[in-house]
Amino acid sequence: MTEPPTIVHLDRLVQSGVHLDDAQLRQFDRYSSLLRERNEVVNLTAIVDPAEIATKHFLDSLTLLLVRTPAPAARLIDVGTGAGFPGVPLAIARGDVRVTLVESVGKKVRFLEELIVALELANVTIIQARAEDLARDPAHRERHDVAVVRALPVLATNLELLLPLCRVGGDAVAYKGRVEAELGAAARAARALGGEITRVVTTAELSLGDALPGRCLVIASKRRPTPARYPRTASELKRQVW
Repeated sequence: MTEPPTIVHLDRLVQSGVHLDDAQLRQFDRYSSLLRERNEVVNLTAIVDPAEIATKHFLDSLTLLLVRTPAPAARLIDVGTGAGFPGVPLAIARGDVRVTLVESVGKKVRFLEELIVALELANVTIIQARAEDLARDPAHRERHDVAVVRALPVLATNLELLLPLCRVGGDAVAYKGRVEAELGAAARAARALGGEITRVVTTAELSLGDALPGRCLVIASKRRPTPARYPRTASELKRQVW
């Protein structure tokens, strides 16, 4: 009997030392099925092949656990989560971590609500908001141990949205492709925001370069409180780049 694509492709992660039991693997398969089913009505992802979902969405999301493993009961916030990446795979793999999913688009929020019920994830909270606004909410500003983003293209902007949400001592993590040309501006942004880029880890270093070519995680550690003027509004972010 052939194993589902999710099990085959996530086995690479298991080989790297991340434990996933049968119940968690079944959750990933249910996630894949629901994603493909709802994608026919709501535009959630351009990736619809089950094997590619397992690799390009699930495996990619879980690379964080090989680089910056959250402590038990840590607070992790996923900005611009879309269809739940990377926050939902991380919540499945780490049921002891409190995960907040932030998404501004109502149709995607409704999918996430359905998904969380279907997967029975008690450690997930969903917030419909823009990150620029949420970062000014005292309940979230500088309250999270790890802040992650996977969907936004500009690294410096990623950090401007993430670092205000991180507590001092926490980490902002951006999932990226090629970043060499962006690192200078991102380093300036990190310093202004109270942080410092401390690591850039490629999938090749994780022995996953063949499955996830050209991918990396950029980690910025929070050293001091973020000045009150950050993050800027969406219009300011577009008008004045780093």
